[in-house]
Parts: sequence; structure tokens; C-alpha cells
Amino acid sequence: MADGRLRIAMISYYLPSTSKMGIGYQVHELATELVRRGHTVDVFSDCPAVEGAVYGHRHVRLTGSLRTFRFALALRRVDLSGYDVLHAHGDDYWLWRRRVRRHVRTLHGSCFEEARRIRGLKEKFRMVLLGLSEVLASLVADRTVVVSPRTRRWYPWVRSVVPNGVDTRRFAPRVESRADHPVALFVGAWNGRKRGAELARQFVRDVRPHLPGAELWMVSRDVPDDPGDGVVALGALTDAELVDVYHRAWVFCLPSDYEGFGIPYVEAMAGGAPVVSTPNLGARYVTRDGADARLVPLEDVGTAVRDLLQDAPARGALAAAGRRRAQEFDLRRVVDAHEALYRS
Repeated sequence: MADGRLRIAMISYYLPSTSKMGIGYQVHELATELVRRGHTVDVFSDCPAVEGAVYGHRHVRLTGSLRTFRFALALRRVDLSGYDVLHAHGDDYWLWRRRVRRHVRTLHGSCFEEARRIRGLKEKFRMVLLGLSEVLASLVADRTVVVSPRTRRWYPWVRSVVPNGVDTRRFAPRVESRADHPVALFVGAWNGRKRGAELARQFVRDVRPHLPGAELWMVSRDVPDDPGDGVVALGALTDAELVDVYHRAWVFCLPSDYEGFGIPYVEAMAGGAPVVSTPNLGARYVTRDGADARLVPLEDVGTAVRDLLQDAPARGALAAAGRRRAQEFDLRRVVDAHEALYRS
């Protein structure tokens, strides 16, 4: 560490190699940028290595049930003494003995908040247990940060906010890149809290009758075979393909019932696509309570998407505001903040 370069261990159950969870994508981006700056980074994960990753990968292999809980126990058997920093993005709540010089924990949201909205008693109970593990983790770490101010509702003793980051240079819009027909874009899951199925239903009901040539592009792995008139399932995309669809979309919509942060909102804004969302916690933070997007009740998202698709001046104004706001979450600024935490 004498030359300023750090040896960093990151913990993330999720990685983009096999998981669609946003935490995994954020860990991949952070680790990549830290390596670019000369640090040594190893990511400990249950997921296999990401193809082409420039950082190290330590596969903590698990099988069977309750893996998200057993992953935390498995980490206690890992020797972390060779690292300067441990940056955990989950599952460090059993690491209460100081094993590195600096232990940082990022809370990417609140499982307590998600437990209020998720369906099924079994899933609610699971989320409450994970929420308790987040509380314990915030006490175990030397420094804990949250990714949005409203997450502090559940952890008021956590003072620091370091948001998630997006490489805004990669997403910067290109001239004349929009599709030649109205396109709304969704990135998330068809089922569950992302509400992809509901967006598709409203698109068919509220958009297609007024704009017969409009399409809803869904970047999702679980879209059914017949999602509806004008709904196009794109499946999982590469990084380059994802950037391209953000550039081509006229409007981006993610009507999630809960986001701790909401990385796709920032990606869309950085790519010049105006955002429509429900007023979940993450969307309210990223868009400054709707100053840089349109936040509407769930039952109105279809109408809001239709109105924006038909209003070029409004799209242009929101796109410009979104691009300015996205710079606040530029990956370089976020990694600057993390480096300061590592060295403080």
C-alpha cells in the first residue's frame, strides 16, 4: 500500500455471469474501474467469473437450498488477511473479527422495505431475516454507506451516502441514434416487483390504439411467448447491445414497486431516454422527486408513456434534464468516494 495501490476484496453473492440482480452489475463496474486505477481487486461470489473481467474472481461454490444465508457462513472460512480493504455488498454479517485493515459495507437498499411489498408469507419472512442481517452487517463493518438517503429510514445510524455509479461516457447518446418509430424500453423482470407484466398490459391498452406502430422493447429473461401486441422480448443483452437499445428508445419505463436505487434509471438518463416511473424510493432519489422524469401512479404509466411518445418537445426537455442529473452518478465520482473511504 506504500505506492497508494490497494489490495481489495469484494463480496457479492451476485455477478452478471449468471444473475440479473443489479448489485452484481454494480460490483462488476466498481471492480473494473478500481483495476483501471491500478488497484488489485478480487471478487468473492457464488456466481462464476464474468467473461472478460479484468479483476480477480474467487468462486465460493455452494449447492442446495438457503444459499444466500449459507454464503455468509462460507465466507468465515475464507482467508482475507492478505487484503488492505474488504468491501462487502452483502453477506458479511458473520465477519465480526477484524480480518482486514478496513471493512466497508454498502447497503444497496433495505430488505425491510422490500418485505412490505413482496408477496407471500415465506418471502416476507425471508426478507425480514435478510433485513436483520443488514442491521448486523452495519454494526460489524468499520464504515457503512447507503446508496440513497431514504434507505436511512431503516438504518438511521448510517450517515454516509455513496450512490451507485454508471459509466456515463459509455452511455452518452449518439447523434441520430433513435429508432425511426416510437419505442418504449423496459429493463427488468416480467414478474415480481419490476412489474414488467403490468407495463406490457398497459402498453397494449393505452399506447397501441393511439400509436399502432409503437413498440415496447423488454430486456428481460422471463417474458412469455405471447406478451401482447407490439411487445418485443429482447431477452438478455450484452453490454454493447444494452447501450444500443437505450440510444434507440424514445422513452424508458420501469414501474417498479421498490428500488433501493435504480441503476436502469441512470443508464436511461445518461443515454438520453426520458424516464417514466412509479414514485418508488430509488426513482424519487435518482430523478429528484420527478424533477428530471415523470413519476406517476402505477395505473397511469401507460398513459404517461403514450403522452411522451407523442410529445417531442417534452421528450427533449426531459432528456436534457436527465443527462445533467446522470452526471451526479458518474462511475468515476462514485469510485472517488469509495477510494476516500478505503483510505480514511
